[in-house]
Amino acid sequence: LVSKVEKKKTNVLVQIDIVSKWIAVFVCCTALVTFLVAFLYTGQPALDAVSTGLVTAVAMIPEGLAAIVTLTYAWAVSNMATHNAIVRVLPAVETLGSVTVICSDKTGTLTMNLMSMIAFVTSNGRFKVDTNASERVATNFVREDKFMAHNRNEVKNEDGDESKGEELKKDGAVAPGSSVDESALAAEVPAEAASEIPVASQANDESDIANGQSPDTNFVRAALATGILCSHSELGVDGGRDGELGNPTEIAIVRAAYLAGVDHKSVRANQPIINEVPFSSEYKFMATVHEPRPEVDGVSEGQILHVKGAIDRLLPLATSQARGGKIGPDFVEPVDKEYWLAQAENMSGHGLRVLALCRAYLPADSVDRKQQLDQTFVNGREPFLTIVGLACILDPPRPECVDAIKEAHSAGVRVAMITGDHKATALAIGDMLGIVDKKHREAVTGPELDAMSDEELRVAVMTHNVFARASPENKIRIVKALQAEGQVCSMTGDGVNDAPALKAADMGVAMGKEGTDVAREAAEMILADDNFATIVRAVREGRVVWDNLRKVLLFNTPVNNAQGLTVLFGMICGLEFAPLTPIQVLFCNLVCAVVLGFVLAVEPAESGIMSNPPRRVGKRLIGRYLLFRIAFGSVILVAFTLGAVFWIDNLYKGETNDAGEPLYPIISECTGDDCTTDEDPGAGDGTTCTTMNQVVHTQASNTLTLSAVSIMLSARFAYNSSLHPRLFYGNKYAWFSALLIVILQVFITYVPGVNNIVFQMCPMDGVQWGICFLFVVLTFLCMEAEKALMRLLKSKKYDTDDDDENDQYFVANDAPSNEPFAPTDSQRSATMNATLLRK
Repeated sequence: LVSKVEKKKTNVLVQIDIVSKWIAVFVCCTALVTFLVAFLYTGQPALDAVSTGLVTAVAMIPEGLAAIVTLTYAWAVSNMATHNAIVRVLPAVETLGSVTVICSDKTGTLTMNLMSMIAFVTSNGRFKVDTNASERVATNFVREDKFMAHNRNEVKNEDGDESKGEELKKDGAVAPGSSVDESALAAEVPAEAASEIPVASQANDESDIANGQSPDTNFVRAALATGILCSHSELGVDGGRDGELGNPTEIAIVRAAYLAGVDHKSVRANQPIINEVPFSSEYKFMATVHEPRPEVDGVSEGQILHVKGAIDRLLPLATSQARGGKIGPDFVEPVDKEYWLAQAENMSGHGLRVLALCRAYLPADSVDRKQQLDQTFVNGREPFLTIVGLACILDPPRPECVDAIKEAHSAGVRVAMITGDHKATALAIGDMLGIVDKKHREAVTGPELDAMSDEELRVAVMTHNVFARASPENKIRIVKALQAEGQVCSMTGDGVNDAPALKAADMGVAMGKEGTDVAREAAEMILADDNFATIVRAVREGRVVWDNLRKVLLFNTPVNNAQGLTVLFGMICGLEFAPLTPIQVLFCNLVCAVVLGFVLAVEPAESGIMSNPPRRVGKRLIGRYLLFRIAFGSVILVAFTLGAVFWIDNLYKGETNDAGEPLYPIISECTGDDCTTDEDPGAGDGTTCTTMNQVVHTQASNTLTLSAVSIMLSARFAYNSSLHPRLFYGNKYAWFSALLIVILQVFITYVPGVNNIVFQMCPMDGVQWGICFLFVVLTFLCMEAEKALMRLLKSKKYDTDDDDENDQYFVANDAPSNEPFAPTDSQRSATMNATLLRK
């Protein structure tokens, strides 16, 4: 299945490719025009004109863009790793910002996966288990027949409104998951049980243990023997969680027996496993065969079969029940199936995971160690089991998940829960977590999904947030159906069978603690803490990546454009030489892309980022408004750089020395011994200006590069004003980078040898610096004025975020696909055939 699922290229990578092609076309055209202007208009020799055209091309090519994009991803990945989200593929970070639906497993992800058995139901009552006990005594079991006997869904508050029942406490101490099948339970609860579930079977409600009293340790040992023997789990140190091994559900039952004073190790030592039917999610039970012990089984001959699993799978195999939880041939009575179904339904409705503990007497030597047992050993024969009781297990919802789900909802992200538990349990947990709401009230089960047509499935995934009794095959169909409805889907999984769904999802998320290697290999992201809240934090980081990529483009593109267009328009406006030299262009590219671009790549999230809806599928990286902002920034930089150049040119061009010669001759007109030539670009000793070329180069370089700092400071906030104290905090690298740029510019301006020989520059006087900083401030104010205009347009409901689906510039449209919702060899995909959305 995994090999047949194709991976898609992320939206950003597709658009970066397309934007790069547009930039390449624009650069080539500009370079050609520059060559023609230099050769035909300014009269430069052909070779010099070619050199000028190449300077323009080098200036406008965003060499640092790829590095900054990678850095943006890498920084986000590093941030997420500190919050336990490990991203395996860098571009996958961007996908997180587009996620509209998060499909999450329940156990361990939305819940704490710290199972505790809090109740044990027998044929005539309920026992409450103290899971926080500090002493190992039988009094930790107390009979309380009214414990959770009410129907949780019908609890009324004082105003007569339906209440959500038990509220989730901050310490997470609330009921969670279950393991019973809705199809077997839905219609079995008697009508008179709507408000309160019967606490005793109709067969026999007599008991030696009165309500409020505790049983002895022998009773607990015999009643929970199935949970102890039919298990390979080991408790941690002193019965705690430190060092425990095995399935959390099994551990919960063994720990309950341990807290009641049962020596579980001696029970296992006295009754080792002869043979077993291992657990499988396919048939949902486990069975083991043992030699009997009178104190545990009430008999000493034959063999004992212990079976634990989902009640919907075991109850049809039962013919009898243990009266009051007592064990032995004298305490067996006909099974009351309606009673057990009602009890399971009630407990599941409270969010408890329910396991049935059953046993059966077998003839001696029925099984030996050499036999290979499979499920048919249990479910391939006529009903023969005796049901002892129901172990009701608590898996508290993670308290942080409640807030995380609220944050996801405020961000316009749906949260769907996919679990193997019973429908009532899933709804109860979903209710506690806030997944179940007025629009998504009901749950749909795996068997119901299997029976749906492709169109019905597409409706179901949009109208339900809870999917119960779901199989791995259901997961991949849910993913495909959501994608067919235009949703960007994140899917969690931990098992080998989850791998196809993880790979098919837009964002596959594997569990780091409980996940398999296969699942982790198929996923783009791994949760080191198996916590749903980590996914929401990752979604936030994905949105930051998208915003920062646009900020990088808003900065890098105008600066690169300005470098090339300054050369072109400088000559068009009358300059006899290029205002920027090739080395100045390369230096500006380097410091602006690396130093200033880095600031925007690591810019923290702006306030309110999780109050916006998810990014539209196929949204352009450079849309109409961002394109306008880039063009505006380019025009501002070119205009102000050339403005500074011509201002200085007019001030200094007419100055002469005592001999009446120009004080700052143009390099092409210089004939004196102290002037530069084309072969010797360095002039003087680097402490004074000797040619107009140096004056212009110095003015252009400093005005352009320092104005780029203004662009960076303004671009830090996409729409919020930078004329605010927020400009001075939030990103410690911003002002360090600005200071570094100033230092570098001062260095190349004033250090002899570096300025006149390498960069063909010279020291600037106060007038030049005044002109430079005037245009730096004007650049900042113009960019802020543009943002103010954008905010005004946004307030008038204009699409300033480029979310209009009809605008498809810079977007690649994939050909429509006729692939089915699941691979053809999937067990439940025969009728599925839907067309995926065009990206």
